[in-house]
Amino acid sequence: MIAPIRIGCSGWSYPHWRGPFYPADLPEPKWFEYYARIFDTVEVNNSFYQLPSAATIASWRRKAPQGFLFAVKASRYLSHKKKLKGAAPALRQFLRRVQGLGPALGPILYQLPPRWHCDLDRLREFLALLPPGAAHVFEFRELSWLQDPVLAALDRAGSSICCHDLVPMPRLAVGRLAYVRFHGTGPKYSGGYAPSALNSWARWLVAQAQGGRPAFAYFNNDAGGQAVVDALALRRKVSALLAG
Repeated sequence: MIAPIRIGCSGWSYPHWRGPFYPADLPEPKWFEYYARIFDTVEVNNSFYQLPSAATIASWRRKAPQGFLFAVKASRYLSHKKKLKGAAPALRQFLRRVQGLGPALGPILYQLPPRWHCDLDRLREFLALLPPGAAHVFEFRELSWLQDPVLAALDRAGSSICCHDLVPMPRLAVGRLAYVRFHGTGPKYSGGYAPSALNSWARWLVAQAQGGRPAFAYFNNDAGGQAVVDALALRRKVSALLAG
């Protein structure tokens, strides 16, 4: 059987989505339920800046429909301040909190700093701390990380790499799943994607799923609600390929 392909947005609580996506009269506390009727996954970005409270996690789990998945971005304390070193206590705290999502917990994303050069030994030490029950994904924003020993270390640990367009990188997938983040074609997470680009990514996602890897794709070009437009367009293209 083909593995699942999930496509969504990087967050849902954007005031500038009122009108382009959310009905003008829909109160903000109802935005997530509206989003979750359209999409079956979301990437949580605010957990990068602040650990969500247990009450917030419980609320997300309670409101999420059956089968919905949250991809959760790990704290910048782990990735940027500690740079994966001596991170075990903070990692345990983070994982305990997000595991409150239960079956709604999807991949956990670790976004590494843009000017931190490859440190393979430190990555291996951190990978050894990760529990096997969750799906772990690494987003590298410095090109020196994109080398075979890093990919092999991720693969051995069952962890995955995030493809994105903030640095020039090939389309890569290792470990348990394929993961893509679209940050936009313009400045500051804006600008939409051409149909040809979405067609190409749709074919890649389908190929990954046909090879047995679940695939996740999230649009972070939130300005003007473009993320929603592109996510829906990519989902239609994927559906057409699977139907054909």
